[in-house]
Amino acid sequence: MSQYQTIGQRPIREIDRDKVTGAAVFGNDVTLPGMLTGLVLRSPHAHARIRAIDTSRALKVKGVKAVLTNADFPELRTGGAGDIAKDNLAWDKVLFHGHGVAAVAATSAEAARKGLKKIRVDYEVLPHVTDLDAAMAENAPILDETLGYEGHEGPSNIYERIEQQHGDVTAGFSDADVVLERTYTTPTVHQGYIEPTACLATFRNRGQSTIWTTTQGHFGIRDSVALMCGLPTHALKVIPTEIGGGFGGKTTAYLEAIALLLSRQAGRPVSMRMSREEVFRCAGPGAASRIRVRIGAKRDGTITAMDADLAYEAGATPGAPLGGGMRSMFGAYDVPNIRMTGVSVVLNKPKVRAYRGPGAPQACFAVESLLNELADELLMDPIELRLNNAVRSGARTASGTFGTIGFVECLEAARNSDHYRSPLPPGQGRAVVAGFWFNAGGNSSATIHMHRNGFASVATGSADLSGTRTALGMIAAETLHIPFDHVHIEVGDTDSVGSTGVSGGSRTVNATGQAVMQAAQDIINQARERAASGWNVLPGQVEWQEGRLTNTTRDESTTLREITRQAMRTGGPLAASASVDVAGGEGPSFAVHICDVSVDEETGKTTVKRYTTIQDAGCSVHPPSVEGQMQGGASQGIGWALNEAFRYDDDGRLENANFLDYRIPVTSDLPMIDTIVVEVPNPRHPFGVRGVGEAPIIPPLAAVGSAITQAIGVPMTDLPCSPMRVLAALRSKPGS
Repeated sequence: MSQYQTIGQRPIREIDRDKVTGAAVFGNDVTLPGMLTGLVLRSPHAHARIRAIDTSRALKVKGVKAVLTNADFPELRTGGAGDIAKDNLAWDKVLFHGHGVAAVAATSAEAARKGLKKIRVDYEVLPHVTDLDAAMAENAPILDETLGYEGHEGPSNIYERIEQQHGDVTAGFSDADVVLERTYTTPTVHQGYIEPTACLATFRNRGQSTIWTTTQGHFGIRDSVALMCGLPTHALKVIPTEIGGGFGGKTTAYLEAIALLLSRQAGRPVSMRMSREEVFRCAGPGAASRIRVRIGAKRDGTITAMDADLAYEAGATPGAPLGGGMRSMFGAYDVPNIRMTGVSVVLNKPKVRAYRGPGAPQACFAVESLLNELADELLMDPIELRLNNAVRSGARTASGTFGTIGFVECLEAARNSDHYRSPLPPGQGRAVVAGFWFNAGGNSSATIHMHRNGFASVATGSADLSGTRTALGMIAAETLHIPFDHVHIEVGDTDSVGSTGVSGGSRTVNATGQAVMQAAQDIINQARERAASGWNVLPGQVEWQEGRLTNTTRDESTTLREITRQAMRTGGPLAASASVDVAGGEGPSFAVHICDVSVDEETGKTTVKRYTTIQDAGCSVHPPSVEGQMQGGASQGIGWALNEAFRYDDDGRLENANFLDYRIPVTSDLPMIDTIVVEVPNPRHPFGVRGVGEAPIIPPLAAVGSAITQAIGVPMTDLPCSPMRVLAALRSKPGS
């Protein structure tokens, strides 16, 4: 990126200083005078009909100012905000252990807890199901009698079935010299964000109500909470606080509508925060999956056919990541014959939410694990097998038509890396895995105000999960040709900047970056008009180049800073806003990971010895943030592969609802994760940006699982690869 002044540099992220010094304001840090504490009463059953709720005794507890049940929500249609409201507080049935039933606001947490204990709920306990296969069985307990899918008579926990076919799969397998088939499973997992969900709401009967919350998308929170509470959107302002991690898990309202309705009843602000246990039991996790995959190939490594059946859990209400899984399943390969059938399933767990590349890590685990087995069967280098079948720029495949992409470049970078070229120590296993994510575009807005000294204040509507403010500020600095430290960038609330989509889908620097660039270009155009007016020439006779405005009719020039200094005398301050809808400007992203592991055959413990992640970022606007995303995604994927899984008992209760029993990787569990950033510019973005947030978590499940397979000689088809599961695999070997 040497052609740029700012892009590609490594400035320190401004917000990092506030975070490490404790100055940053997170969701639980906001306070208001007279604030009450809100708590939720949660179901002790995984599935039960609510016969009656008696809250009268709770209202008599000293300090209790408001009590809320589902009856206090406006009538909502099924789907959309109706399903979110049902996820917040149960309607006629509780659908998972920990499902909210009622809520209390009181002058202290102690008073609120006493109030919850006084609420009486009459339950009719129903059979439950927390296993994906069991939920799909014909005799499974039905969660919702209104759900089903086309071609099936009567209600079903399977509420969606999708089939896609490209080419002639039967003929493709007939042409194959080798056909392999396996079934792979992944468990329910949690995103593992550090900060629990928290918010503060204050209701105004006249005027505007306000919510402060930790969220990945405050415009979505405004829209859904307003609908749930029967308000027009203009009557509600949402102010995003700093966010202590989200990874897709903070894209919806968990407490905000409850807090606002409690505030309406009490006439005072209400603060709410989930405990860590509530986060695990009730906030949306990542989906479990069961995927059968079959691949046929010729002896020369040409893949002739790919076939898969995918099943994803949705949790208690519809919303499984089936679409992401099916789109990513075979998306990296140009294969003439492909078939996929996918189903989405409800069961008695909290509704799943996005988790970095939702659906894709599970699909990648299946197809890439089997591809590595195929490479062994064909006696081929696994990178060569992928290069033989890789999707290339301009290809028309089952996943769509690709523009300029960098998958081949990522594979070649992996092949040429020091890691791949280094000999593998004895007793270890090594695997190479590729992943694909299509990335997102969508709506974004930005506003820029220029100060008299030439500094710029930039506000966008994108919540900052990973330092995106820095990258967006760098885009503003690059476009305006001013130093980066002359740009201050903030996340605006829902009244301060135009509507903006959720920070997710690897869309923020792409879409919001384009809004920032357009607003900056508007500033430049205004400066050109001001300069033209002063020189008594036409704006078209003023040229902008590297921060200077030049009169092309005679030898005179000025700077943007000088224009802003005189702005109050030439028409007022320079300010500009821009809103974009990036449709068709998405930049598909590919990642290739290399993983080395060792396995202790006495204990089954796996140690990741070396790990390298290669990814096409298109344009690495702020390299430390790009590298951090790559390392963070790999770390999460390694944990998913080795340790992480929700474990439910026979009563449908989550047994490991804490970070002690649900073990995410810590520093001592991981090697240094090396990064290789490939930059094949996205031609549909002014600076070539693709987006980097999702692709890094897609390959690790298969990379770790396949490396263990190489180390022990037994295919690992079920995650996590815990010591017990690895020991069982070792003991299954002939002669063991």
